[in-house]
Amino acid sequence: MGPFVALAFNGFREARRNRVTLLVAIFALAMILSTTLVLEVTVGTFDRVLTDVGLGAMSLMLVLLTIFLSSGLISREIERRTIFLMVSKPLSRGAFLVGRLLGNMLTVTVLQLAMAALFFLMMLFYQSPITPTHLAAVGMLWFELWVLSGVGFLMSSFSSQMVSAFVTVSIYVAGNLASDIYSLAGKSKSEAVQSLGKAVYYLLPDLSRFNFRPHATYYASVSSSELLSSAAYGMAYTGVLVALAVLLFNRRDFR
Repeated sequence: MGPFVALAFNGFREARRNRVTLLVAIFALAMILSTTLVLEVTVGTFDRVLTDVGLGAMSLMLVLLTIFLSSGLISREIERRTIFLMVSKPLSRGAFLVGRLLGNMLTVTVLQLAMAALFFLMMLFYQSPITPTHLAAVGMLWFELWVLSGVGFLMSSFSSQMVSAFVTVSIYVAGNLASDIYSLAGKSKSEAVQSLGKAVYYLLPDLSRFNFRPHATYYASVSSSELLSSAAYGMAYTGVLVALAVLLFNRRDFR
């Protein structure tokens, strides 16, 4: 357990020192602060703009950061030749991969907490109401980042960083459209199209299940059962992705 925890914290320290991580964090905070400029030209929709821009900036930057960190995991280890040291130790390849995943998610979680704290402080400063839906939107974003990390780690277990990043971005876009693909396929008169739409829907991660930003913007209520269902779906999907990544990583031959 000791080497596993040390590996996770080592991954956190490496990601923290990465200049891209720092730039993304600063840019995200700047975007959230820019909400004040938008509010100056907005009349009657003060709270909605504050919520929409703040949560939107937080989501966009954290998604980009997660894709960058997860997709380049194995590639960076191979380039620096550190992978040969790790696979030669008693620590299994699966533990190495999961440790790196936890290290990256620790980095993302710390940044998300910092951005969320700033966002809620801005809401308090402008006396905008903070509802449970706002907390749900931030919390569900965390589960979405877990799924994206799982996709990035799966791809990086057998492909290059560029390919991993491209596929992860593509799955992010397609995953947000998964429910729309399912609905459109269901309206088709062709059984083949309907079957294809269902197959695509069940294979792709339905990332729209984690998007509660519109609910927060319009102060719509969210049931606890819906939140628990989405959270369970996210962790189960991530578990499958990580299991596949470990399986492929164990079979990879490093030369």
